[in-house]
Amino acid sequence: MKPMSQLMMATAAIALTAAGAASAKELKYAHFQAADLSSPKHAAALAFEACVEGKTSGSIDVQIFPASQLGGGSEIMEGLQLGTVQMAAIHDGPISAVYKPFSVLAMPYLFDDQAMAWSVMDGEFGDALNADLLAKTGIRSFGVADNGVRNFTNNVKPVAEPADMEGLKMRVMTAPVWVTLVESLGASATPVPWPELPGALQQGVVDGQENGVTNIVNASLYQHQKYVSLDGHVFSWHAYLMSDMFYQSLTADEQTAVSQCVEISKTIHRGMTAAQDANATAILSEKGMEVVPVSPEQKAMFREAAQPAVREYIVGEIGAEWPDRLDAAVAAYKAQ
Repeated sequence: MKPMSQLMMATAAIALTAAGAASAKELKYAHFQAADLSSPKHAAALAFEACVEGKTSGSIDVQIFPASQLGGGSEIMEGLQLGTVQMAAIHDGPISAVYKPFSVLAMPYLFDDQAMAWSVMDGEFGDALNADLLAKTGIRSFGVADNGVRNFTNNVKPVAEPADMEGLKMRVMTAPVWVTLVESLGASATPVPWPELPGALQQGVVDGQENGVTNIVNASLYQHQKYVSLDGHVFSWHAYLMSDMFYQSLTADEQTAVSQCVEISKTIHRGMTAAQDANATAILSEKGMEVVPVSPEQKAMFREAAQPAVREYIVGEIGAEWPDRLDAAVAAYKAQ
């Protein structure tokens, strides 16, 4: 009888395990970088997966879909609203296309460094933006991590000041505010979805683009771009978003686990991206790009040309409330 008892116990254990697996809540997690530990998004996603599944004893089953496997930005934003995608780390452009106030973060030459940018986004301004996003779209934001300080690259000529942008065809993200930014500097702008960007550069559809070091390296954009200008025009963001329908289906303990694990993921993501930005010259030179330094005086020229035009556009689209709030948050930080 003993062997039979052991068999029955083993069978019961398997049945319980299977039942537990069947009842696990599936969390599809989309991002847009390569499935590589050198990619900040993927390293952060893997950390989130291990953290959540550990804290919830497997009651949440995190399934990571890197490299745009579930579609481009617009498809992911739609999926988050419908609940067919439970979570995503997604860049500013697609968010702004669905939730216009997010475009306020495209205000150029605003933040001096990561410390200022993180303080503003982790403070009252960021909290208010997150709350409004949830109310307007049904998408919950747990905050942002760095998408890199955006710099201009091209395959035609060095760009050190706005006059050098004249005649260039530049790819921008698929939100009109980015068209305004580039055109205010004298170049022409062509919106191109992220998955199509390498091909557009290779085929000469556009001469250049603007991105942070992480994305330039991660997508091998340096293979098709000779020059990079370290103007740092915008602190770009990846927002950690979740379908609120899915969030509300979680228990209180599961919600706490998700929030705690996102904080760990954001820390990893920010640190990796900020380190790459800080070492931009060395990293991109090693990839064969010619790095064009931009002096403070030249950066002031860029700011003078771009900031008024972009602010006017943003105010025209969303009103003055969010631009004024952002200006106040930056001023408060500088006054500390």
